[in-house]
Order: sequence, then structure tokens, then C-alpha cells
Amino acid sequence: MSNPIKFDISSFKSGLSTLPLDWDGKTCILELKEADYNWKQMEWWAFYFEYKVKKQLEHLENVSIPGERFDRVEFDLKTTINWDIKAKAIKTDDNIVILNDKEAMKKSMKRNGYHGEIIGLCDVEYNDIDRSFQKWHSELKGGLSPYELERKQRTSISRYRKTSATLMEIVYITFSPQNSKYLSVMNQGRNSNGKPRPPKYSLKLAEIDIFENEIQKFKI
Repeated sequence: MSNPIKFDISSFKSGLSTLPLDWDGKTCILELKEADYNWKQMEWWAFYFEYKVKKQLEHLENVSIPGERFDRVEFDLKTTINWDIKAKAIKTDDNIVILNDKEAMKKSMKRNGYHGEIIGLCDVEYNDIDRSFQKWHSELKGGLSPYELERKQRTSISRYRKTSATLMEIVYITFSPQNSKYLSVMNQGRNSNGKPRPPKYSLKLAEIDIFENEIQKFKI
């Protein structure tokens, strides 16, 4: 890892040292709503992490928000390289972190030498059995979304919503054209118009230490 990237990560750690760790779902969604930032999303906690990281890093001299754009993909922030901000719930069966568009990431690596990921690992709590949190969120949004209505026509089953999250650790990892071979490719199905979605890169948390000097962890 080059020294400029080490400086980037050092500045990230300093800038995020006061990041809130315990996230109550209702409080966070209302904060996102006030900021008009993806507050209607089911995975609110992942967008809350993204929002708070951007807010706490946006004043750093070496940080530009957003990052570079490649075709339709715009990365979250840019220092000497582009960085994505992702959150992952620990204690899941797959332990797979879905990253960004494969081709956009490859172009980012080619242009800058590396592409970075800021990954927040979270311990989450799920909705109570009567889905009161889900009902509260739906009412706040003004009712069910077209996607939710369409799903209800197909099946009455829906995933339990995460009601709270605790940030346990932040992982900083950089990918290069040389080590990207260790990433997996994840196909994303099709859009509503029937066209296939571009594949994304993904990473298994269990294999994260394979990158040796390419990774740093910030224990909360």
C-alpha cells in the first residue's frame, strides 16, 4: 500500500473517531428523512452508515464527495483513490459483502492503481413478530411502495426489518488489478424492463485477510 493511501486511512480513522456506534432505527430514519437521504430504504442502517461517514469526512482537505464517475456509477468519495462506503450485518449465513459495479471498479483501479472500500461491520436487531417497526416505517413513507404492493400480490412473506444496529468495526481495504482476482462476481438479476443488471464484485468476510498489507481494521 502506498504512503498516500496510508495517510488517507489515517485521516479516515481520525475523522470517524466520534462516529455514533448505537443506532436506533426510528431515530436514524428520522435523521435521514430530515437530511432527505435514502430514508425510505428498507436497509436504512446501511444508508445511515454511508450518510454519517460522508458527513464526518466531508470537511477533510484530502476528501472530495462524491468520487469519480465511470459510466453510470459514481463512487462515494475520492482521495488519492476512489472509495465506496458499505455496511455489512455480521452473524449472517453468507458473510458476503456486495461491493460495486464490476466494470466501474476495474476502471477505477486502472486509473488510480487501487480502489478502496470502507466497510462497517454491524450487529443488528430485527423487527418484533408483529412487525410494528415495519408498519411505522411504511406509515412514515405514506403507505406501501409499488414494490411492496407487487410483492404482496405474489406472496404475503416479507423479510423482517432491522430495528437497531451497533457498529462493531470498520474495515479499510484496497483492491488493485493484481488482487482483484480474489473477488467474486455476483450477478444481480434483471431490471424491471427485463434487461440484465450489470454484475457486481463481492467479497467473503472470511477471506478478507488474504489481502495482507491491503487491509487495515479500526476496532470500535
